[in-house]
Amino acid sequence: MMTEKQLLVLATRNAGKTREIRELLKGFPVEIKNLDDLGSVPPIEEHGATFDENAYEKASFTARVLGLPALADDSGLEVEALGGAPGVRSARYAGPNATDAENSAKLLQEMEGKTNRVATFVCVISIAVPSGVALTYEGRCEGLISEAPAGENGFGYDPLFYYPPLNQTFAQISAEEKNRISHRGKAFAELKKEFEKSLIWIRQRL
Repeated sequence: MMTEKQLLVLATRNAGKTREIRELLKGFPVEIKNLDDLGSVPPIEEHGATFDENAYEKASFTARVLGLPALADDSGLEVEALGGAPGVRSARYAGPNATDAENSAKLLQEMEGKTNRVATFVCVISIAVPSGVALTYEGRCEGLISEAPAGENGFGYDPLFYYPPLNQTFAQISAEEKNRISHRGKAFAELKKEFEKSLIWIRQRL
């Protein structure tokens, strides 16, 4: 295994997401910083219609601006009864600067009276280098939208995402358990399978 650490920038300021990704990549020869660690980076606009497009847009923009390899994940919740909403707008479902609580409240309001509670968390990871080329990984996790929030852990829609195999919401389980079964955990599991190759690929293009 390589011992020299590769700096990898997370194209996010989300503390919860940064914490999860650092935990998921623990033990690999990478030093992880996010946008808050690197001073003034222009805001990243998300124009994509899919998680894939948004992840690539964030990773490639960050890599180009900083001249460093960047990792972005675009993730969100697709609710069957709402035609796949909130989807790529998950983080801003209740408005451009909506809080997790506001987004969750809107989702519960939209789900009032609906018997079909099936939902899927989706995560797409993009690792880009300054020249613009990127690697992509995807993970999905199916569950149900609960009638009311439960649990104090996690972030985003975790208190509303009920996972039947464990009979709990994502906010009721430990971070370790969530990383094992979640959409982000699965996407990172795909990345970790070939992480050594990914690091070689990054270094060859810097």
